[in-house]
Amino acid sequence: MKEELYDDIFEDKEEQIDFKASLFKYIIRWPWFVASVIVCMACAWIYLKQSTPAYNINASILIKDEKKGGMLGSEFSGLEDLGLLNPSKNIDNEIEILQSKSLIKDVVNELGLYIDYTASKGFKTVDLYGASPILVHYSPKDAELLDAPMLLTVGYQKNGQIEVNVTTGKGSDEEKTFSKSFTELPAVLSGEKGTITFMPNSQAPITEDGKLEITIQHPLAVAKSYRQALAIEPTSKTTSVATISISNTNKKRGEDFINKLVEIYNRDANDDKNEVAQNTARFIDERIAIINQELGTTEQELESFKRESGLTDLSSDAKLAIAEKSGYEKLCVENGTQLNLIKYLSDYLNKPENANTTLPVNVGLDDEALTSLISQYNALILERNRLRRASSDSNPVVRRLDSNIDDMHASLLTTINSVYRGLLITKADLDRQAGKYAGQISNAPAQERRFVSIQRQQEIKAGLYLMLLQKREENNIALAATANNAKIIDDALADDVPISPNKKIIYLAALVLGFGIPVAVIYILSLLSYRIEGHSDVERLTRVPVIGDVPLNDSDEKYAIAVRENDNDIMAETFRSLRTNLLFMLGDPDKKVILVTSTTSGEGKTFIASNLAVSLALLGKKVVIVGLDIRKPGLNKVFHISHKERGITQYLVAPQSTDLRSMIQSSDLSANLHILPGGTIPPNPTELLARKSLDDAIELLKKDYNYIVLDTAPIGMVTDTQLIARVADISVYVCRADYTHKNDYQLINELYANKRLPGLCTVINGLDMKKKKYGYYYGYGKYGRYYGYGKKYGYGYGYGYGDTSDSK
Repeated sequence: MKEELYDDIFEDKEEQIDFKASLFKYIIRWPWFVASVIVCMACAWIYLKQSTPAYNINASILIKDEKKGGMLGSEFSGLEDLGLLNPSKNIDNEIEILQSKSLIKDVVNELGLYIDYTASKGFKTVDLYGASPILVHYSPKDAELLDAPMLLTVGYQKNGQIEVNVTTGKGSDEEKTFSKSFTELPAVLSGEKGTITFMPNSQAPITEDGKLEITIQHPLAVAKSYRQALAIEPTSKTTSVATISISNTNKKRGEDFINKLVEIYNRDANDDKNEVAQNTARFIDERIAIINQELGTTEQELESFKRESGLTDLSSDAKLAIAEKSGYEKLCVENGTQLNLIKYLSDYLNKPENANTTLPVNVGLDDEALTSLISQYNALILERNRLRRASSDSNPVVRRLDSNIDDMHASLLTTINSVYRGLLITKADLDRQAGKYAGQISNAPAQERRFVSIQRQQEIKAGLYLMLLQKREENNIALAATANNAKIIDDALADDVPISPNKKIIYLAALVLGFGIPVAVIYILSLLSYRIEGHSDVERLTRVPVIGDVPLNDSDEKYAIAVRENDNDIMAETFRSLRTNLLFMLGDPDKKVILVTSTTSGEGKTFIASNLAVSLALLGKKVVIVGLDIRKPGLNKVFHISHKERGITQYLVAPQSTDLRSMIQSSDLSANLHILPGGTIPPNPTELLARKSLDDAIELLKKDYNYIVLDTAPIGMVTDTQLIARVADISVYVCRADYTHKNDYQLINELYANKRLPGLCTVINGLDMKKKKYGYYYGYGKYGRYYGYGKKYGYGYGYGYGDTSDSK
């Protein structure tokens, strides 16, 4: 019941005790915290003195975005259908372009940011961007071939002489170093990694001797670092204004970077626009040449068609063809009439009966020569007929007239034949002309269809040609009207106050770190500690009651008895407290046997058993301490007893023939204290302790003594103690601070759970008060200060705390 009551109290206070123990573990080491805070604050001060401040550089730009009102207007909206001046842009896309590594790399190359100039002034490194007395030119293409940074150490003099030390492959396995001197500037240094040119800086002339550190890095690596430091964000969701900011240790360099970034962005955007316009112009010129050729071919085809068809205008030509056809048909009729008249006249003239008759006149003959000839012929006929009426045929005049008439007759026939042939020819021509116009009239629909088709192609080609000419002019206007895509609203400007290092944050972090380091160290040490350190460790590891904490005595005295009569030091009070707790646990006066054991040797079980026995004897009780560690007796050394003395082993071997009381020895520490040593070391200790003679010996001692303290063997090494436990009323398990392993409590918990040791409780031995881990928490320091127990008495290292080979 008492054990259960103690367990309940233990559970109620467990959480509070753990908290106090954990807090005390840190408070007791307050010098660590003071030293850590001082060191961290000093390091913070040194860091702030040596670090280069970084400034925030900002600029505001307006990115043209039609949806958010970023365009200048719609004066060039006519070019949008050609795709040359499309104002619709996405501000998020433009921000991504501004943050692209390729664009930033171009900025790094143009500004030469892959070359850093620094100089040492005292313990601080100064950035010489734009202020270096010597400038280095190194091609970006050569820099892109560097596998590792190139370090140039340049020592210069006022007279222009320089000493250059070049280290290539810095930090790699292929690191190489070489040096060269130059008497004047500019100077050129050629090597495997390219050509380096050294030039004087007119903006910062050399006024004294000095030394420079120049680092050349891969441009892409520098671009990546600038990209990480670059931030571009829109000011709001409703505008196309974006803020560009970058942190840099040099204000001028940060401002130059932002300005150059916007400049290259605009230049690339304009190049993209011009590239489209130039490609479009080239396309338009090619199409104009093709359309011009096709248009010329179509016009030539139309011309050939009109020429072949004899047309100028289809409708006019059709009307003209009809009119001409009618005219030629009329002429054909007239020609036919003339032919018929000529034929009739020829027939009339050729008839014999009409030989001396006149020919018809005014019958419609159109040939005036023939008509005239007929008139002459008729005149001759009339003259002959008139003369013949008056004379005969033999009249010479008649005869002459006949001759003339015959000649005229022949001539008339010839003329008629000639006129007839002429009329036939005219008839053929008239028929051909009439047939031609008749063909034109009949071919007019097909000619019109072909003409319309050719004319349509010609009009289409002409329209395309005119449109391309117009687009070419628009494209030329677009090329001339190219505007920047981003407009700077606020120029890049650095803040007056650096953003890093932040002194308040640095000092606060140093303060937190100053407290955090000791906390972490103490916590890690506690995690890595595999030995118990004190009361709180034992409480966390086991539910076995802890009845006492015994401090370590650092006295030079080498005896193991720390409790003496009339002493009031810490050790005496400690064992008085241990004695009180032990008697409380015993409770019943009939319970007299106290077993003292430990896990292994060196934990001080013999020391605890001996001093506990002395403390009980000082109460006026008769106490006997029995050395049952018969494998390695320890009581002989504590009480200065010879190992040749007889002891309990003789009784256990032959109880009938051995007087147990005769082997008990008195102690000069107290008249009430007696010692029963272990005696000779037997060859079979386990079998000996298992005999009934041990029970008889304990019963015999109970009759003579109020308390019997059994100093037993370590239970973690041999099984002797578990055999002895059958005669014990209470078991005191001794563990030692900074010595007993935490894993040993698995055995203690197993013994407690299986009740293999009666009334099991534990004592923590060897608390080193100099380490300040235990005393102020458990009260020893305060107790000693208040009651004057300044001088400590106790056991030395010879009995388990220095040389563990001599005592357990």
